Amino acid sequence: MNRWTRTLRHAWSDRRDVALALGSGALDRLTTRVAASETRHAGEIRLCIEAGLPPLAAWRGCTPRERALDCFSQLRVWDTEANNGVLIYLLLADRDIEIVADRGLHRRVGEARWRRIADTLSDALRAGQFEEGLARAIDEVTDLLVQHFPLAVGAANPNELPDAPVIR
Repeated sequence: MNRWTRTLRHAWSDRRDVALALGSGALDRLTTRVAASETRHAGEIRLCIEAGLPPLAAWRGCTPRERALDCFSQLRVWDTEANNGVLIYLLLADRDIEIVADRGLHRRVGEARWRRIADTLSDALRAGQFEEGLARAIDEVTDLLVQHFPLAVGAANPNELPDAPVIR
């Protein structure tokens, strides 16, 4: 795709596109799903849904992965006690998903597994099933966090990061 087309597509995308793609009540349901997930493990999950890249980033050819890494940093997903935060990033204008896991979890899971989860979500995006795809990604990340960072008996997850999706 040429640079002009991509830049314009991103410039025309805004928060209303997120609302249209997800539908009524989806953000509340996703927030509830993340909160429920975090009662089962000691990790943290953040969702970031971005309608489009800032125009200069789109013009420069910023990839969804690069933007996801920026958001991971900006949202301080890396700033958890056990280095076990996970960002699920959706870029609507490119219909692309990226998953960025902090080092505590990434080294236990590996890139191939993260890519498989992202590919599953990408299939849902192509089918226009945005909420369902995000819910499935949350569930798969939850399973990994339960496996690698289970809560001790009687313990509670201190909820180090907000559960609500970040919309940009």
